[in-house]
Amino acid sequence: MSVLRRAKTWEISESEDETDTETKPDANCDEIGQITVSTDLRDDQGSDHQCQSFSDTKTKSDQTCALSPPRPNGPGTPSPARKRRSKEEIEADRVKAKERKEAREKQRAARAQEKEERRQEQLRRREAAENLKSLRPENCLKCLTVCIDPALLQHDGSDILLDTLAAFEWRYSIESQQLPHSITWTRGLPQGDDGKDVVEEEQVVLVLSLTDFMDIVISVKKMLDSEGEETQVGTFLSPLLECLNRDAKKVVTLLVTDSQPDYRIKGCGAHFLEQTLQFRMGMENLDIEDVLVHLQLCKNILLVFLDGWEEVTNHVCAVTKALSKRPFKLLTEQAELPFCVDGSWASGVRVERDGSGLIQVWSKQIQQLNRVSPVVASTVTAAYPSPQLLLQAYKSLGSEEERKGLLANLVVKGGGKERRIGPEISARVYRCFTAHNPQLVLD
Repeated sequence: MSVLRRAKTWEISESEDETDTETKPDANCDEIGQITVSTDLRDDQGSDHQCQSFSDTKTKSDQTCALSPPRPNGPGTPSPARKRRSKEEIEADRVKAKERKEAREKQRAARAQEKEERRQEQLRRREAAENLKSLRPENCLKCLTVCIDPALLQHDGSDILLDTLAAFEWRYSIESQQLPHSITWTRGLPQGDDGKDVVEEEQVVLVLSLTDFMDIVISVKKMLDSEGEETQVGTFLSPLLECLNRDAKKVVTLLVTDSQPDYRIKGCGAHFLEQTLQFRMGMENLDIEDVLVHLQLCKNILLVFLDGWEEVTNHVCAVTKALSKRPFKLLTEQAELPFCVDGSWASGVRVERDGSGLIQVWSKQIQQLNRVSPVVASTVTAAYPSPQLLLQAYKSLGSEEERKGLLANLVVKGGGKERRIGPEISARVYRCFTAHNPQLVLD
């Protein structure tokens, strides 16, 4: 018995909504327009199982369509892909990074240099302040050393000098000098290495007894008589002249004293010297004056006659104090005074040689009056550019009241307003320039 097979055909009814097929996103579902399935008439359950398998396949396809990434030509935004840089771009970035690093290093070096310059400037200012401080007399006095020749210690009363220096806590040393019986000064330089560099001052004090000074006078007299020949000069004059010839800047002071009571008369001075020379050596007053003039004018040797070592000590102390003040005075003389500004006085206005500045002085003079402002003074000087013109205007008026009110009607312009000087200020200016009583009260 043959098995009859019949093909079952399903067709999509036209009554179904066509939109159901159009809305399907799957392309496989769109291709199914008509499905024909041949099944065995004897196996209806196999046909049902095939339909179920088709349904499961369709569901999986739908899920795959929903999870798959969008196609390049389809809807949606693709994920951005990382672009590979070229060698030129990498090299350009490397160059930029290197330039930024060099710029940072330059800024760092500039800041370091500026910091170092500020530090150096602070050091220079500190050194300048220390140098200026060291030039003050109280500090400069600590750098001075009084150098005393040992021969002076043999004189009676020389211990007064040593005790006085020790009491003042001044530095002194006892060492041989180029000139015997002399006292010199040395100064330690602040800028020297470890304070070892010293400079010798120009001042030299030569302490002589009356007998030694007589020897110098006799030697000078012989030199003058021989028309300036320096032959057979005395014991003290020869080294003195050699010292002056070697260093012409030296300033030598002869301190003439005598410790013998027979020849010491307090307050006698040059008169005592003249009498002694006349009685002992028979020299005339004119000869003594010639010797003193030659020593002072030709050899620049100063003469001081003292009564004893107490006055010698006072003279040495005075010279020491003067030397301590000398550096600071030289500094103030070389530099301009700080309170004198270029182009102005401490008292007001500078007047040049061509006369410029006189009108400002005239204005300042009027401003010295009480309650006279610069604007009022400028108004007066504009009307009368000089005091002489104002006095001539006063003389041209006949009465006292007219003179007092001469400036009253002058218009003062200031602050956007106009006003007149007034009779009060006009009368005060008149009394200031015409009154003869120095005790007159202007107000």
